[in-house]
Amino acid sequence: MLVAVAFLVGAVCLPAGRSLAGGHEDEARVLLFSGRDIWRNGAFVHTGLLAAPGGFEQNGLMLKLLIGGGVYRYNAGSLGGEQVIGVTWMHQALAGFRIKRGDAEFKFFFGPEWQRHKLWPNDTGNRLSGQNFGLRMAGELWYEPSRDALITGDVSISSIATSHSSRLALGWRIAQELLTDGVYVGPEAQYFGSDGYRQNRLGLHITSMKTESTEWSAAGGLARDTDGRSGLYLRLGLSQKLTD
Repeated sequence: MLVAVAFLVGAVCLPAGRSLAGGHEDEARVLLFSGRDIWRNGAFVHTGLLAAPGGFEQNGLMLKLLIGGGVYRYNAGSLGGEQVIGVTWMHQALAGFRIKRGDAEFKFFFGPEWQRHKLWPNDTGNRLSGQNFGLRMAGELWYEPSRDALITGDVSISSIATSHSSRLALGWRIAQELLTDGVYVGPEAQYFGSDGYRQNRLGLHITSMKTESTEWSAAGGLARDTDGRSGLYLRLGLSQKLTD
């Protein structure tokens, strides 16, 4: 229902939004994105799109569609510590809105999600096992307290096995002479959790590395989970805005 309302409101309000906001016909209203995340016990990929009928520079409605999947392993307490291999794929359709106040930008999303997890051997004690439908809420922050400083983060929670995540990163702009507008570099802390599992990360990120219409990001550091396993992680992201 939320997705249907988002499409209908966007279709109705788009002409009015352009007029009221004084937007240009070539203003970007769709952003394509993808990402990859790997560490010693898992590898995941995702792709999707973010649509803003009024443009990304205006407050208003947004729609986020995402699909993804991956493979992972963990030690199952319900199986006496035996190692389990899991394969997962998921879909999200989230309606949301954007609010900009001064140098701070907030995004909020809410909508249905579907996940499927296939486990070898079968772990009946894992609530994620099999096919699951639920609701997800998410929020994002992008704040530039000065021209050369950045505070960014996100938080997400799902009704599926109470899975949740959060991230906070600080950045300072460097390499302005080499790249358009430079890039933000700094530390980040990240957390993932669900019923019976936790993972903490601490590392460094590179954000807003732009080449023409494409923007890149990357991060890497150390991860540790509730099984006591530690290892390096690497995350890569890519996004591109499409103009009319």
